[in-house]
Amino acid sequence: MSGVLVTGGTGKTGSALAELLRGNGVPVRVAARNPSAGDPDAVRFDWNDRGTHRAALHAMDRVYLVPPVNAVNPMPLVEPFLDEAERLGVRRVVLLGSAIVLPNAPGALELAARVRTRPGWVVLRASGFMQNFLRPHPLGERLRRHGEIHTAAGGGRLGWIDARDIAAAASALLTNPDDGSSERPSEGQGEWPSERPSERRGERRGEWRDYLLTGPKALSYRDAAAIITARTGRPIQVLPVETDELAAGYRAAGMPTEFAAALAAVDAGLGAGRDDLVSTAVLDLTGRPPRSFDEFVQDHASEWANGVAP
Repeated sequence: MSGVLVTGGTGKTGSALAELLRGNGVPVRVAARNPSAGDPDAVRFDWNDRGTHRAALHAMDRVYLVPPVNAVNPMPLVEPFLDEAERLGVRRVVLLGSAIVLPNAPGALELAARVRTRPGWVVLRASGFMQNFLRPHPLGERLRRHGEIHTAAGGGRLGWIDARDIAAAASALLTNPDDGSSERPSEGQGEWPSERPSERRGERRGEWRDYLLTGPKALSYRDAAAIITARTGRPIQVLPVETDELAAGYRAAGMPTEFAAALAAVDAGLGAGRDDLVSTAVLDLTGRPPRSFDEFVQDHASEWANGVAP
């Protein structure tokens, strides 16, 4: 038997990916801490319970890997899982990484480097999720309730991407892992990481091991607010705050202290422009351009149209 193990299978990208894979006739095993009782392909999976790892991996030859949520250093939990995947002969792992590097947190970079060392294993470095503008993310909660965006980013821009486009890119890599179709973007169009070429592609032409995933255009929070306002008719304010105040808001929303501080620091760092990147990777992998923020807002306009969450 072969198929794809989707970790984080009930999350933003995992649920969309499972649906795409099933639509393509690919056997799927959906892994989650609290699996759906009505899904015969669902299996319990807990990063803190290594006993669930081997059972989830059994007979699966491909894995979509979503690291532990809100973890500054995922390596202690994920490395044993990768060891088991190697031992069982998993031929492709697609890691959901991040284009945004948390300060003083090398663990995520170490994880990506570990994945890239294996032939056939791939890293997706996704930019900020458009879904962060929706509940239950703290940004989405404040937008819904108060019509406000609190940020320390100033005019900094980010290539926001729809989680559905991340899932589509992952599906392309997991559906036909041996077809060698992953090609480099046209010269001057794609943005690539700073690693040496040998670290981001395999020996054969077309075996790219690292993809920067973004939407079609980098936007500031003010740009995003203007689009939401135009589409919903509800005025959205962007209010500048200090990094400490932003971190306190994340903590109040239930985020661990260390992760809240790191996320607030990332937000403040957007003003430096280092994350103002756009790539063609979604188009290159799927044959379809990524959704624009305007399209995303059209799909979810009712989320912000009312002033108070029910």
